[in-house]
Amino acid sequence: MNNEMENLMEEIEKSMIKLHRGDIVTGKVIRVTDSEITVNVGYKADGVIPKQEMSNDTSVNPHDVAKVGDEIKVYIIKVDDGEGNVLLSKKKVDSEKGWEDLEMINEAKSLVETKVIEAVRGGVVTISRGIRCFIPASQLSDRYVEDLNAYVGKSFNTKIIEFDRRKNKVVLSRKDVLMEEKKEKRNEVFSQLEKGQRIQGQVKQITDFGAFVDIGGIDGLVHISEISWGRVKHPSEILQTGESVEVEVLDFDRSSGKVSLSLKNTQIQPWEDIENNYKTGDIVEGKVVKLLDFGAFVEIEPGLDGLVHISQISDKHIANPSEVLALNEKINVKILDINKEEKRISLSIIAAKETKEDPSIDYVDDENPVTIGDIVKSSSNDDKNKES
Repeated sequence: MNNEMENLMEEIEKSMIKLHRGDIVTGKVIRVTDSEITVNVGYKADGVIPKQEMSNDTSVNPHDVAKVGDEIKVYIIKVDDGEGNVLLSKKKVDSEKGWEDLEMINEAKSLVETKVIEAVRGGVVTISRGIRCFIPASQLSDRYVEDLNAYVGKSFNTKIIEFDRRKNKVVLSRKDVLMEEKKEKRNEVFSQLEKGQRIQGQVKQITDFGAFVDIGGIDGLVHISEISWGRVKHPSEILQTGESVEVEVLDFDRSSGKVSLSLKNTQIQPWEDIENNYKTGDIVEGKVVKLLDFGAFVEIEPGLDGLVHISQISDKHIANPSEVLALNEKINVKILDINKEEKRISLSIIAAKETKEDPSIDYVDDENPVTIGDIVKSSSNDDKNKES
């Protein structure tokens, strides 16, 4: 009976494969835990892949690496790990295949996806095809990167800019990919641009002279003069960074990449609709926006300024409008005349007060209204009298 048992054991042992350190064999996964994977490699003892030998990515989950029943190739690190098991490595097998893949990708100048696993001094460490790679901080984005840790765990496409298998060195660039994508996107946007076209955009940057608006991969400039029909001291009065706006394409130059945009052209020009909103004799509230020797300009709405001649400011004699008026002061004015062709409005503070005091009195002489021409002539005569 003992002889039969010995013979059986010998036969079983003969059927077992011989393992040596450095061999690469195919085995079948028989168990997966959070810390290791057990593999039947056809040997008298099972093989074990510890977590640190599964992948160069230390954050990897063993359950994502293999499942029970999977056939996988493994590298023999030790035939006996001291506990009767065969110590295996999957990452060494993957590494060999990974180097071959990266070499082909480098020769073809193709893109390779990579995952950031660690931020280090001067850049980040990534994993591509199981190989540890490096992206310098200057190659991580097309803009300055302040916090490298913000990229840990993220995956994206890159280009290989340095490859040396003998030194186990692979340097990648995400910046090159982003620049190429921007170039393609810009060409696509320019091919669809037309003067007069209205397009949705997002305010990216506000400066003293205007605002830059992203219109789908291209930043166009809305000059301060194109923001509103009214007076604008600073673009931040009207716009905010991140705000969505509709703009009109005024002009563009594909070679220089410059695009001129207008925000005010997407809004109704106040003069176009003035007859529906105002008429001679109306009393409206306005804001003093400019003081001159001969009168004051009053804004009754953005883009609509009217002139109050000095003779229409006060029923008392004044030498200068600034004696009774101040910039940005809100006042009531009466519309004396509207000249749509010349875009001029004549206003009166005196008439507004008189009408308010006695609404039954009509101080507007429809047959001989005071016009801008009369005011300009009056101003010229005043200047002549001063000279004489």
